[in-house]
Amino acid sequence: MTEKTTDNNVNIDSSNTDSKDLEGISLDNQKADRHKARQQKVKQGVDAKIAAAQDEKGILLVLTGNGKGKSTSGFGSVARAVGHGHKAAVVQFIKGTWACGERNLLEGAGVEFYVMGTGFTWETQDKQKDTKAAVEAWEHAEKLLQDESVNLLLLDELTYMVSYHYIDLERVLTALKNRPPMQHVIITGRACHREIIELADTVSEVQPIKHAFNAGIKAQLGFDY
Repeated sequence: MTEKTTDNNVNIDSSNTDSKDLEGISLDNQKADRHKARQQKVKQGVDAKIAAAQDEKGILLVLTGNGKGKSTSGFGSVARAVGHGHKAAVVQFIKGTWACGERNLLEGAGVEFYVMGTGFTWETQDKQKDTKAAVEAWEHAEKLLQDESVNLLLLDELTYMVSYHYIDLERVLTALKNRPPMQHVIITGRACHREIIELADTVSEVQPIKHAFNAGIKAQLGFDY
């Protein structure tokens, strides 16, 4: 006579299964039950946080640190906004003499760009010229920071303008604080000033682990810019 054992809805024919197999199946089922219990606790915690987070407001996001990918991340958020039919704009500080693949794409999708256009500060070596260009770019940014129709504004590499004292910190903080309540702003660049970080809702720091440039590999079109 063949004896059948049921464990967690698994039918086992004992005539073809030895005790070690039965023990293994039992252990597997215990592991599965423990995993399910753990994941249920995780879900409860996540659900509770989602239920508690019901406020809506414009987010100030800072992407800083010495690693690669800050501007790339910012442009990704711009693309996301445009994909949902939102109006986005970009003001680029420092960069501007290189081709910009993101600009080529996003301008075609209706994203307004204002580019400082002087290039990197170590190339210009002209503080007066850089300061003038930075202030002009910031004046344009201030207009966008007052425009309720702009859902998302990317201020790419703004942190350098504050660090080099090309743009007054208080002027930046005032404009950010007084922007439309539902306007999202992303600021990118290294060494973000602590007062901007304190004002921000979300701050992510990108840290370098390895960088191809340090191994002698040049910046390449379509990947780095």
